[in-house]
Amino acid sequence: MTQGLRTTRAEDIAQAAGIAPRTFYRYFASKEEAVAPLYAAGAERWAEAVREAPAHLSVAEALEHGVRHTLTPGAGVSTASWEWVRTLIRLATGHPALGKIWAEVCLTSEGALAEILAARLHRDNVAAPDLRFAAAVAGAAVRVAVETWAQGTAAPTGPEGPAELALANLRGLRGFWSGVAGGAAGD
Repeated sequence: MTQGLRTTRAEDIAQAAGIAPRTFYRYFASKEEAVAPLYAAGAERWAEAVREAPAHLSVAEALEHGVRHTLTPGAGVSTASWEWVRTLIRLATGHPALGKIWAEVCLTSEGALAEILAARLHRDNVAAPDLRFAAAVAGAAVRVAVETWAQGTAAPTGPEGPAELALANLRGLRGFWSGVAGGAAGD
């Protein structure tokens, strides 16, 4: 895609991937849709890291654990890959079709996170408004951090990197978590 998103055709992507255009269209309806798995991979990795956080951690600590294990360069994504991440996120904010795909991935991630929070809190009703809201808040804290980093020029490491920005956002929500599930979420 060195020629830009608008001028890159699905056929160009198929050729670069070494597949026939017909094969490309068997899996994706558009060139923008082909990016969805790339967006989803990061969101899924973060949700899984939250799920795999040690059971003794509070919800807030589990979310921070997830950030450290996925947004720290070299942990979830190689340091070199972060420039690709930056480009993909920038594309989502500059192209409506990709923005829609990014929003859909984020919404799906919130649903997965609500299930994870329900399990951590030993709750059966994953559709409970407070769990859905908590997942949306946590997802937004991380999404905004990654988008903020992607729009700038800061390195993926250090105080302006995506992990540190996300951790700062989550720390700002510490009081919020104690209210989730009547205080069972932890502080």
